[in-house]
Amino acid sequence: MKAATLLVGPLLCLSVAACTASAGMSAAGTVAPSQLDGHSFLSTSIQGRALVTGTRVRIGFDAGSLTANADCNTMSGKYTVSGGRLAVTELATTEMGCASALSAQDQWLATLLGGAAITLAGSTLTLETSGVTLTLLDRVVADPDRPLVGTSWVLDSIGSGQTMSSVPVGVVASIVFEAGAVQVRAGCNGGSGPATIGPSTISFGSIAMTQVACSPDATSVESALTAVLRGEVAWSIRADALTLVQGANQLVFRAEGRPTASA
Repeated sequence: MKAATLLVGPLLCLSVAACTASAGMSAAGTVAPSQLDGHSFLSTSIQGRALVTGTRVRIGFDAGSLTANADCNTMSGKYTVSGGRLAVTELATTEMGCASALSAQDQWLATLLGGAAITLAGSTLTLETSGVTLTLLDRVVADPDRPLVGTSWVLDSIGSGQTMSSVPVGVVASIVFEAGAVQVRAGCNGGSGPATIGPSTISFGSIAMTQVACSPDATSVESALTAVLRGEVAWSIRADALTLVQGANQLVFRAEGRPTASA
């Protein structure tokens, strides 16, 4: 399994002025940070520019901080809204290697965040600068949380301590919760057992599994899966991602059949 490493890189923008786009644009209506904090937005359309095929802009606001991602690096920094414009005084970025088109898109997004005119109408957020208009929709509307019960959850990554690893290529593991029970496909073997679902925890009983000899990769996934699916386990869902946490061990699943995001 390949462990994902995330490094915090240098600051992209040293001042608001360094990232502010054309000053001649008229100011948008007033948007208060209190209307943004606690919300994240997903791009739904763009005019005046094309996003890289299959990518989507994600922007989140929380307690005066902003995070943004366009399917390459993740940016973060403190934000303000003044005179109808969004400004990020210092924008830090991760340093993941990306294709040149994605890197260029990151640079464009950083510039956009440095001085775009901003409006908010209901659940729709609009950022506009230099002839480009980016429209985004509140995440809870654009990509609502999937139901825990009845959804086929496919294992996406496995965590131990501070390390997250991807599921080996060719190994497919999944779980489905039903009334009082869970069905498990562990990459090779399968089984089922009782599961009592609470507001924030799931209590797993003994899960009876088949005993077929499996490949080393499938065996490692099965061990990681069954190590978490026992006793009291914390659970949370955000959009199409289900996270299960048992002590220092963590499993992240994705809802099967989720659509590819694009804008």
